[in-house]
Amino acid sequence: MEETTATGQSVIFTPSAKRRTIQAVEIKDKLKIDGRLDEADWQQSKLVRRFVQVDPQQGRPATFGTDVRVLFNRQYLYISAVNHDTLGRKGLRVPNFKRDFNSRSHDLFGVSIDGFNDRRNAMTFVANPHGTQRDLLSFDDLLYDEDWDGFWKVRTSRTNSGWVAEMQIPWQTLRYARSADSIQTWGINFFRNRRYSNELSAWSPFPRAFTSSRMEYAGLITGLKPPPPSPNIRIQPYVLISDDRANGTEIGYGQSAKLKLGGDLKWAINPNTVLDLTLNTDFAQADVDRQVNNLTRFSVLFPERRAFFLENASLFGAGLPGNKNTGEGGSMIIQPFFSRTIGLATLPDGTSAPVPIDAGARLVYRSLKRNYGGMVIRQRGIPGSPATDFFVGRYVENVGRQNRIGALFTLKNVHSTDSTGGRQNGTFALDGFFRLSQKWTYNAMLIGSASSGGTDQGISAYSQLIYRTNQVVGWWTQSLVTKGFNPEMGFVSRGDVIATTPGLYLVNRGKWLPKWVRNFEPGAFLELYHKASTGYLQEAQYNFNPIWLTFQNGGNLGLFVNPTYQRLDDGDYRPLDLAIASNKYHYVRYSAMFGTDPSKKVSFQFNGETGGYYDGSLNYVRASLILAPIPHAAFTFNAEVNAFQKVGGYSGTISLYSVESRMAVNPRLQLISFIQRNTYNDKNALNIRLAWEFQPLSFLYIVYNYGTYAGSVVQTDRQQEQHIIGKLSYLKQF
Repeated sequence: MEETTATGQSVIFTPSAKRRTIQAVEIKDKLKIDGRLDEADWQQSKLVRRFVQVDPQQGRPATFGTDVRVLFNRQYLYISAVNHDTLGRKGLRVPNFKRDFNSRSHDLFGVSIDGFNDRRNAMTFVANPHGTQRDLLSFDDLLYDEDWDGFWKVRTSRTNSGWVAEMQIPWQTLRYARSADSIQTWGINFFRNRRYSNELSAWSPFPRAFTSSRMEYAGLITGLKPPPPSPNIRIQPYVLISDDRANGTEIGYGQSAKLKLGGDLKWAINPNTVLDLTLNTDFAQADVDRQVNNLTRFSVLFPERRAFFLENASLFGAGLPGNKNTGEGGSMIIQPFFSRTIGLATLPDGTSAPVPIDAGARLVYRSLKRNYGGMVIRQRGIPGSPATDFFVGRYVENVGRQNRIGALFTLKNVHSTDSTGGRQNGTFALDGFFRLSQKWTYNAMLIGSASSGGTDQGISAYSQLIYRTNQVVGWWTQSLVTKGFNPEMGFVSRGDVIATTPGLYLVNRGKWLPKWVRNFEPGAFLELYHKASTGYLQEAQYNFNPIWLTFQNGGNLGLFVNPTYQRLDDGDYRPLDLAIASNKYHYVRYSAMFGTDPSKKVSFQFNGETGGYYDGSLNYVRASLILAPIPHAAFTFNAEVNAFQKVGGYSGTISLYSVESRMAVNPRLQLISFIQRNTYNDKNALNIRLAWEFQPLSFLYIVYNYGTYAGSVVQTDRQQEQHIIGKLSYLKQF
């Protein structure tokens, strides 16, 4: 039962010593997964219900019932959920069929499974009422592989009394400890979001400050009989046909067609160890980068979108992630290893172009006591980019129940060519994470870099203390990047800097708030950036957030005041190449953010800023209109406008526009398009993808890409490229 304060506000409660339990029932038959639950086996299973609210009224019974059953046979673990709702189909909210959908916008049912029963690891499988899948891996409710796509199946049905989800998860997909006992007990939790009332509930309750991946709050599932380790090999070959055309003066005119073969192999050597191999790797189906007009003095981190590198990303992705939205870490990002440095060449606008990958391998071991892994990649040599080898190794030792220490090593070996010599760059990092209590966490890292010939020698480090409860979130992050630090296989958002970024915000649910407001969250954040080599203060932002309202329907409203100091020296980065004079600048910016209920058929997001900007002023607007008349069709219209007044002598407007659409027959057959126009570099981009998942994780893609790239200010020098790609991949699991 939840503890409360004298004012009735919920607090962080400790995990129950007596964990809730569900018994899995063994069956002989293979079930038909159709979301109907009409087989007799389902009626023989053990039923659990009595979900408890996590949000908005932590600790109270869920408003609507959820009935969960678990079965298993020699091949699969089966989970079903009957999600009762008096509004039936009319109460369901499903804006789109995007895989790994935004959990805050959809009705959903999910399960988090801790096969090691160490209260740290979680594999999470989620479905919305139309059978769209969301899955992720997590560790300590802190590190997440949100783009991991597991091999599993779900079907749903919708009725006048709610909706039903029926999941089928192969044993080979799950990770669990080797055991001498034939019967195992795992950690497990079930959760549900009823989006119409924006109510999150769970079978085994946890504080609303955490997520369902906080497995120390999970219950237990007993009676499981997972099969003994088997070869468990998964192969996924592909065949690709492409037609590439270029039209312009930068690289000339040309047309070529090619046939490409390759594929991936995954071998679960045992429940703890997985080997991944890739040959002639191709990422034609990966989502394209969005252009960004960067107005800050920080490099932009473009997310990894390629499937091979998304697997086990949390193990290798150690570092300071940065979080400008909540302030934790401010804008600083420090990652000794970042997979986008492999197989991608950076273009002048910050986006990337692919460089062929010949082959790669990754071995990962996970257990109760330790996790470790290594990855080696061979990148093909092309004109302007020599053949290159990449290696990363990672080791993490679990200390106690909630702590860990680790090390990470990277090595980049650039081969010699007829005109250039070979070179190497490496980094070594030590890190630690310590859960001091349910409320306090501390993590830190120290990194060193060096290149052959004695160059790129430097260090980087960070230290972060976080306090998190249902009512208060606070942090103090300190980070350092010396001038010579250069991790060529990593990412640092800003070099030669000492960053100090403390902050605090409150989460208030007082009775004085209007009924349509769920949270009142005022806060203050400070960002100080000194140049490490000189000690001079280069940038200071004092961010006051007197009003942040989270509405009951999921919308929000926030107001910010940001007094800012900037010192620009000769050679410092100038946003958008504006000719801003070297000087010291003091100015104040004011901003407002507003968002409506993202689960509705029409929603709107707005961010507006005004005020000074270096030696002039800047008005900034970013707005998004999302239209989702039915789950099968969703459209997003984005506009970003920067209106400069006498900034570096420039007065004018730079804009970025885009339109995204998703047309879906069902979650497995979709047509996705994206078009973007950037007036800064006179660049247009178009990407259209037809994706058909004809069986779990087996795809047919047809992709069309078109781009206009700026080579100079003369329109006749535009370079146009278009690519038509057909790719068929087939996954077979043994």
